[in-house]
Amino acid sequence: MISSRSVSHGLRRALLRPRLRLQPHHPFKPCLPGRSLATITDVDVEKARQYCENQLKHGDYEAFLLRQFVPSSSRNAYNALRTLNLELARLPETVSNPTIARMRMSFWRETVNSVFAGKPPREPISILLHQAIQDLKARAGPSSASSLKFWLLRLINTREQHMENRPFVSLTSLEDYAENTYATLMYMTLASMPLRSVHMDHLASHIGKACGIVATLRGIPVLAAPSQPIQGPAGSVGNTRPPALLLPLDVMAEVGVREEDVFRRGPNAEGLQDAVFKVATRANDHLITAREMLKNLKAGEEAGHDYEHEGEQEHVYSSGGTDTTQADIKRGFGVLLEAVPAADYLERLEKADFDPFRVKASWKLPWRLWRALKTQQI
Repeated sequence: MISSRSVSHGLRRALLRPRLRLQPHHPFKPCLPGRSLATITDVDVEKARQYCENQLKHGDYEAFLLRQFVPSSSRNAYNALRTLNLELARLPETVSNPTIARMRMSFWRETVNSVFAGKPPREPISILLHQAIQDLKARAGPSSASSLKFWLLRLINTREQHMENRPFVSLTSLEDYAENTYATLMYMTLASMPLRSVHMDHLASHIGKACGIVATLRGIPVLAAPSQPIQGPAGSVGNTRPPALLLPLDVMAEVGVREEDVFRRGPNAEGLQDAVFKVATRANDHLITAREMLKNLKAGEEAGHDYEHEGEQEHVYSSGGTDTTQADIKRGFGVLLEAVPAADYLERLEKADFDPFRVKASWKLPWRLWRALKTQQI
């Protein structure tokens, strides 16, 4: 069964992406956005950086490793943005009801507005993001941070829309979600450099879609199981969420998967592996497309197809002038390394015959990242 699927779709090679681990959170004490620091000192920034790196180390180890390949000038932004993404992603697991989760989302939306207004709250993610914005403005001018704010608010809004873990209506809607989350995180990293390039954004779009689809597949064993009770001072206050299966409804209908069967029977649910195979194939297609694009661009050729988001807000590019494609790829290649962990998971998923409950852990991520950087291939 696995061999025929392997030949048909060639899910191949690459790198480790341990899922966002829901580690015991070390909650900061968020203040209201209006209560900002009068002066941010170097000590404040260093403490904020250490906080964010510690959160990534224990909650998103892939991002913790990948951060070192981002240009040093963008590393504060990367640390802050990835830590915020982690905070948003685990909200459904760390609050006792959706109302509280929405309040937290509103807090972060207001906080972002305060940070970009130069009044960051006394909270580590905000402090580090504020420092990254000030550094970016000093390097590239006062208007250089506007696209960063646009992408960040889009990330928060999208996370809020999908906070209740409802299945995606279609595979296309899953791709849209991935574009507005994981691809958007890559756009923000590029914007923090700053690097505005239609080809780099195009590559980030395909890689980000693959990463978002992979994240959904990796979450199946976690979300299909009942969540752990939230413990309050007086004991348990109930579970945070019911079991969920986020596979696209059109794919589940096509292969005959029923949510209830997955909740009751787990990996033995009829049709689950076929559904996972179809969704994984779409993620792999995006990675194949990105590799082909990168090969063409490095050879001085055209990308091979148009960028579907070109012309949208923050995807408007100047025409004419000197072609900087080769320099852009070299400068921003560390951002493209997000493809490596996604490809690694797909390889391990294939070896498990597309059963997400049987995917084995991988220890090769640091070596594969080094190899990808050395060969300049994803």
